[in-house]
Amino acid sequence: MANQDYTGSCQCGAVAFTVQADLDRTVTCNCSRCRRLGSVLTFVPRDALRFTADGPTTEYRFNRQAIAHHFCPTCGIQTHAFGEMPDSGPMAAVNVNCLDGVDARALPSQAVDGASH
Repeated sequence: MANQDYTGSCQCGAVAFTVQADLDRTVTCNCSRCRRLGSVLTFVPRDALRFTADGPTTEYRFNRQAIAHHFCPTCGIQTHAFGEMPDSGPMAAVNVNCLDGVDARALPSQAVDGASH
């Protein structure tokens, strides 16, 4: 699957976005946060994520403080996170569960052992 444009949002719609992503490259992680959230993530360059409703978000950082996890303070859904990729610069991790018309659990995903880092 090549890069395609997708729309998505938190549950209440205060945070809405479009993203250009390749969903053949999704990731599941067993870190303490992703495991609890059931996240299925796709990683894209920061500028591939564009907000159409830029409601306020609450930021949460843990462990090494390197990734800024953003979630809606109204409905509590984590839509995205921001960080830096060592080889490609600013990135966004998008919660594929928030994409319209996409069954995130039906996608092929690479399991990452975030619990060990």
